[in-house]
Amino acid sequence: MNKKKNILVVGAGGFIAGHLIKRLLLNGNNIIATDIKPKEYWFQEFDKVENHYSMDMKLLDNCVKLTKNIDYVFNMACNMGGMGFIENNKAECMQSVLINTNLLIGCKDNSVEKYFFSSSACVYDQSKQQDVFIDGLRENDAYPADPEDGYGWEKLFSERMCRHFMEDYGLQVRIARYHNIYGPFGTFDGGREKAPAALCRKVISSKINNSKSIEVWGDGNQTRSFLYVDDCIDGTIKLFDSNYSEPVNIGSDEQVSINQMIELLEEISEHKGLKKKYQLDKPKGVRGRSSNNDLVKKILGWNYQIKLKDGLMKTYEWIYSEISKKGLNLSRFTQP
Repeated sequence: MNKKKNILVVGAGGFIAGHLIKRLLLNGNNIIATDIKPKEYWFQEFDKVENHYSMDMKLLDNCVKLTKNIDYVFNMACNMGGMGFIENNKAECMQSVLINTNLLIGCKDNSVEKYFFSSSACVYDQSKQQDVFIDGLRENDAYPADPEDGYGWEKLFSERMCRHFMEDYGLQVRIARYHNIYGPFGTFDGGREKAPAALCRKVISSKINNSKSIEVWGDGNQTRSFLYVDDCIDGTIKLFDSNYSEPVNIGSDEQVSINQMIELLEEISEHKGLKKKYQLDKPKGVRGRSSNNDLVKKILGWNYQIKLKDGLMKTYEWIYSEISKKGLNLSRFTQP
């Protein structure tokens, strides 16, 4: 990555992409960044980047335009959020297939050298995720196919599209299956936030308002593994620089229940003894999901470094600072 390449990052206003751009700039690359969101909704911006705001990359013309004179493309874009969003917006999630398809066409037409696709653990067979604290999911567990409806199918189909563009047109592809990435500079309210950010916000709200209760979706026993964003970026760049073109897990195998995560946040916040109000009618997703990292260790020599409690502390502190900023309407956060 230290070759002064022209790199297009799509979905650049989003959470993971913002951290990725920061790292790519350190490596001395020329970054072109785009997102469908207007400027005020980007999580991170950088002075030395050519930014294209409010650009819909579901449109082929935009994809062809922005891939001209580009060496590498990172497709980090998709219409997604936490479980509440993806279970209730399946059609919207699946439309992201147009971004991947048209970007691949643009890359082919403009002779782009290498293409990265950000996939998801939601591609995995749901029948293997019916118990809590399951064995980590291996890359071959995606088939026979039974992914998360909507979002998972879009990701799995897009993986296949990447493979066939490599086979038919020689475009080098790299595919990461991300497992629940979290950290600062991301969504923590509004309906698209994932569990770590949502629980941080709820615990902070409870503390600010001297409450001793929080609402929890499901029974709290559902399990996941979560990967801190810095580790995610390390794994992403290692994969991109490798010669491996099949999908690879980028995740942690430190599996915890939602109840256990709340206990960690109680320690971090010094706000213990919370009563959990379980909401059994809310979207819960599969019962258990975790990453098996055997393949990524073998081919990349990569493994996560940041333990969940340490990453949650960084995330909690950032969200607390955002909520506490002068002029922010705290009434938005008064309900747990």
